[in-house]
Amino acid sequence: MIIGDLARQDVAQRLAGDGLGIRFGPFNIRIRSELASFSALAHQLYAPYPIPGDASFNDFHVRLARPRGLRRWWRQQVCFAVDGQSPFAPYTVEHAFPALEWGINWCVATRSHHLLMLHSAVVERQGKAMLFPAWPGHGKSTLCTALIHSGWRLLSDEFGLVDPADGSVLPIPRLIPLKNESIDVIRRFRSDAVIGPAFYGTRKGTVAHVRPPLDSIRRADEPARPRWLVFPRWLAGAALSLTRMPKSQAFLMVATNSFNYEVLDATAFSLVADMVDACDCYSLCYSNLDEAIRALGELADADQG
Repeated sequence: MIIGDLARQDVAQRLAGDGLGIRFGPFNIRIRSELASFSALAHQLYAPYPIPGDASFNDFHVRLARPRGLRRWWRQQVCFAVDGQSPFAPYTVEHAFPALEWGINWCVATRSHHLLMLHSAVVERQGKAMLFPAWPGHGKSTLCTALIHSGWRLLSDEFGLVDPADGSVLPIPRLIPLKNESIDVIRRFRSDAVIGPAFYGTRKGTVAHVRPPLDSIRRADEPARPRWLVFPRWLAGAALSLTRMPKSQAFLMVATNSFNYEVLDATAFSLVADMVDACDCYSLCYSNLDEAIRALGELADADQG
């Protein structure tokens, strides 16, 4: 069963009651909220995502609720809470949806130490994963969104989840938050992309969420083997440059773009070393999105021979 099988009213009732269960890749999340505006948007953007069975374990119990005490009446605000605790200051009620999305990312990043978590977008073709480790501002979300609308499958825009058991990358194909100019870039690039409303004046500027193609969501149980590490950088007016990177440099950059490298210690060292050894490593500098997609596609096609 998926969210879209429920009527909008049913989604609202579940959110306001015992919660709405949603499966995002390896995680089951139960969400509670009494906000009508949030339930309508959740019904729209989460429609293709599966609902866990009643007996399924929930990794995170999260809630969007009005603040308690006098703050509740001061102005229209909402708090994100996980397991009854609110780790962030209240958001304006208009930003409830991005608050939930950021909150879920926080839950994964702080409570999933059974996996190595790289700060990386990940896409896949023919079972082989291309990872884009990068910090915010380097254009990985825009590039990732364009790739998954050009024949690649989304594993994640934010997390490279590496399974210590075999070194594979696990999918967590959640909504992709585009910021500021990137929103219009993707609207021009692919007019049929499913993009939610723009939220203005958030803590990260203007934000709009892209729903991954249905194939990516439906194949969330299919891991992939790391094959390429590409370190992207968007620079206005820059000529396309896709150049090999020394593996020693790639190792350092992967390790420093990790949420929990220090926590996993020797396990993380071995996983990153094996990944770098198995991957071709590149730095990518680009300004033209079509050129970058074509170059990465040619890189993947050459590997099929």
